[in-house]
Amino acid sequence: MWAWQLALAVGFGIGSAVIPVLNAEVYVLGAGASGALDPVAAAIGVSVGQTIGKLAMFLAVRYRPGYAAKQGKEPKPVDLDTRRGRFIQWNRDVSKRLLDALSDRRWGIPVTLLSSTVGIPPLYGVALIAGASRMGITTFTLSVLAGRLARFITLALGVSLF
Repeated sequence: MWAWQLALAVGFGIGSAVIPVLNAEVYVLGAGASGALDPVAAAIGVSVGQTIGKLAMFLAVRYRPGYAAKQGKEPKPVDLDTRRGRFIQWNRDVSKRLLDALSDRRWGIPVTLLSSTVGIPPLYGVALIAGASRMGITTFTLSVLAGRLARFITLALGVSLF
């Protein structure tokens, strides 16, 4: 009985990892509140599915065509006198800092764990930027899986108490 629940949760997890409108937290809460699905099985399935989806995003950035040719290009200059130009420059600075943090062995795992557990910074962006960094595939996968398991199992156990 739990095998189809797990397969359904993995499928929803993959979809919610790639399509931000599909909310995995609501799925786990709904599974626990309805009583139709085991909330812990749903949490484990969604965690595995989310990890697969985020890994696919990571690999899509890492191995996209023409990536090596585009790395040496300098960004276009922006006009810092306009609000749009200042925002673009701020966005570039934040992305560069996050890329440097994810490339560093000391900060890559904690940033990814924090993102996958708490959601700050958003895991969607971290998965994309981590693909462009020097972070290893195994390191990324295990830290996302650990964080997602902690997040969704805690949520499932909280729902199952009621």
